[in-house]
Amino acid sequence: MSLIDSTHPKELEDRYELPVYPRRDIVLVRGKGARLYDDRGREYIDCASNVGVSNIGHGREEVAKAIYEQYLTLSNCYGVFYNPVRARLAEKLISLSPQGLKRVFFCNSGAEAVEGALKFARASAGKKEIIAAMRGFHGKTFGALAATWGEEYQKPFAPMMPGIKHAPFNNFDKLNETVSEETAAIILELVQGEGGVRVGDKSYFEKVRQLCDQKGILLIFDEVQTGFGRTGTLFACEQFVEPDLLCVAKSLAGGIPMGAVLCSDAVRVPVKSHTSTFGGNPLACAAALASLEIIVGERLPEKAKVQGEYFLNELRAIKSEKIREVRGLGLMIGIELKEKAGPYVQNLMEKGVIALLAGPNVIRLLPPLVITREEINNALSVLKQTLI
Repeated sequence: MSLIDSTHPKELEDRYELPVYPRRDIVLVRGKGARLYDDRGREYIDCASNVGVSNIGHGREEVAKAIYEQYLTLSNCYGVFYNPVRARLAEKLISLSPQGLKRVFFCNSGAEAVEGALKFARASAGKKEIIAAMRGFHGKTFGALAATWGEEYQKPFAPMMPGIKHAPFNNFDKLNETVSEETAAIILELVQGEGGVRVGDKSYFEKVRQLCDQKGILLIFDEVQTGFGRTGTLFACEQFVEPDLLCVAKSLAGGIPMGAVLCSDAVRVPVKSHTSTFGGNPLACAAALASLEIIVGERLPEKAKVQGEYFLNELRAIKSEKIREVRGLGLMIGIELKEKAGPYVQNLMEKGVIALLAGPNVIRLLPPLVITREEINNALSVLKQTLI
């Protein structure tokens, strides 16, 4: 047996990978439904979903079969050639999306979707300024990073791409003051994920939509984390207003890397100006078609709404001096503490529940949308033990 075969995975990753992740000391090897398993066979309730990727749960045979069959047929097909699988996915996405979105651009991740949307907005509007929100998170490629709020992300890579301004989230007056004649687009999350699971008010987004219509500004919604049922509707914007550009990724292809930008007729981009080698490859498209069939067929958005309301209500009923606020929408939930949340997330993991952080003081819960009531109750029991 070779050294690579016999050395523990943690040692190999620590030795060979660039240390850009704050590692947790477990090795995950398998998943099924809303459960994860480590290399010692220990079971965990997954309340992270790989940061919102695993909406349909782990180990779905439908997606595995679609990937297998498509790989044997044709795995890659660059966008200069037509392809029937990509065509079906484009049609499916547009049929499911808000009415005003008519076209799709395929890419490979959420950050890529945001990069594309920022470029499309500038090209379409003929202006260069983009307004984003404080506490917003849009990815870590250069354009997306410039729109992302937070010196801890930006400082090592400064200077940032010019032309980006930030205004307080959910504060229309401050946003309105930031707009100028050079504003091409406003990019917002409907629920700020990394920023603490903060849900915007419908009235705020209605005013933003009206402002954009009045001033010829394109409205971009980043639904990389909120899309595909997470908040109780297929897209969170269905509960608010329609955008001109909608960025999606994460759970689109059932765990296979894929992103997309859905665009209204206001978006016009020159041929060859923005392309992607792997964007819309048939393998990812087949996985996405299978994943969307599960999401729609099993009514996962509706389940997320019901299960999310139950989860939120039970969490709000916990009497603990440590909890400042519980907030969320659907199965996107944040528990803001009066102290650092990191030790509590670690403690939850040790007790069999995998959760996330959303800033220094917020425990973020993003379980697969297939999570059962029994699994939620088990997670609640561990949360109560940890927080009381």
